[in-house]
Amino acid sequence: MLYPQKLSSKKNNLIIKILLGVSLLIAIILIIINKLTTPEIHWAALVNAGIIYTWITVIYSINKRTNIAGHVMIQAIAISLLTTYIDYKLGFKGWSLEISIPIIIMIANITMLILTIISHRKYVRYAIYQLVICIYSLLPIYFMQEHLIQHYILSYVAIGISIINFILTIILSARDVKEAIIRKFHI
Repeated sequence: MLYPQKLSSKKNNLIIKILLGVSLLIAIILIIINKLTTPEIHWAALVNAGIIYTWITVIYSINKRTNIAGHVMIQAIAISLLTTYIDYKLGFKGWSLEISIPIIIMIANITMLILTIISHRKYVRYAIYQLVICIYSLLPIYFMQEHLIQHYILSYVAIGISIINFILTIILSARDVKEAIIRKFHI
């Protein structure tokens, strides 16, 4: 193939509109779940703020044609450390491990998934960061094994989103990765 196939701008816009609609639906569902299960804790607001952050980041990346995957990875790790520090300073009630870190993992994975879907032909730009975020997404498993958390729901959701993200990334980029390896190593 001499020239890479590009998604038309109409398809890109359609994909963005569909994903934006799905994000809005998820935000509404999370608000409903939050009101029904734990109305005294407003964790859905944090997740919805993360969804808004994800879309601001993605739209900026698309418009400026920049690689923000590294920023997403660094911000996810930095925000996790910051929330854990704040939790520790407030007497360590465990909310950073039960709520904050799983939400940050979900947001980082969803951001990377959207970036991968929008520009899956440029997989190399995101591959290393995607791998680091997938490894980082294993933290909730460690928290559960060490009994550092009592409520596992957000951790299970974060792990599930990470697995789905990893599988979809492989599906979208497997052929391109294979072609790059063949070109690089003359196999």
